[in-house]
Amino acid sequence: MEESEKLRRVVEARMKLKARFEDKMRQTPSMSDDKPMGSGRPNRHGMPVVPVGQVLTRKWPVLDLGIEPDIPLDEWRLKIDGAVEHPVELTWDAFMALPQTEDTSDFHCVTTWSRLDMAWKGVRLLDLAALVQPLDTATHILCYGYDDYTTNVSLEEALKPDVLLAHTVDGGPLPIEHGGPVRMITPQLYAWKGAKWISRIEFLTENKPGFWEERGYSDTAYPWRNDRYS
Repeated sequence: MEESEKLRRVVEARMKLKARFEDKMRQTPSMSDDKPMGSGRPNRHGMPVVPVGQVLTRKWPVLDLGIEPDIPLDEWRLKIDGAVEHPVELTWDAFMALPQTEDTSDFHCVTTWSRLDMAWKGVRLLDLAALVQPLDTATHILCYGYDDYTTNVSLEEALKPDVLLAHTVDGGPLPIEHGGPVRMITPQLYAWKGAKWISRIEFLTENKPGFWEERGYSDTAYPWRNDRYS
């Protein structure tokens, strides 16, 4: 009964968050751009499947800051705090006990390659937000990796249903070199917005740039607008 009540509360909080941000989500360029730049068939949001300036690849290149943390599952923790009502620190078992989502989406790297139809499994950022209940004043998140990487995402982007904290890709555990055990994925934004080896999500009441944003990368990172740099 306790687990079903916990799930009921998460679902209820998720629906309230969805309603709160639904209009803003619909107005974002990855869902409502009337002149998106790219080529190929429409993706599920109506954008050209290959954004402008991108080349398709079947490989999955490895890009990082030169640090590759190896975090045992029994030591892995995810802290979610900041402008929230119920900050938490999740163990691996607690994270895996949350509602799990399977989704297939595309991966667009700012270095001009895209890999399509990647099969992911993980926890929706929306469900994690529902767990901690962001304050009404929250506008952004700042994501932290175990490699000290940071990146910022607006809540109207972060709460979209295909934004996951993924632990599985293409049927197997997420490899360490690609951010395992858990990384964030942001299919509607360039992939640097999805922190590898994620360790903390801080809810913010104002925007704060992350590692690449401080070095001239775009705050918003919309692939179909060639929105790579500020």
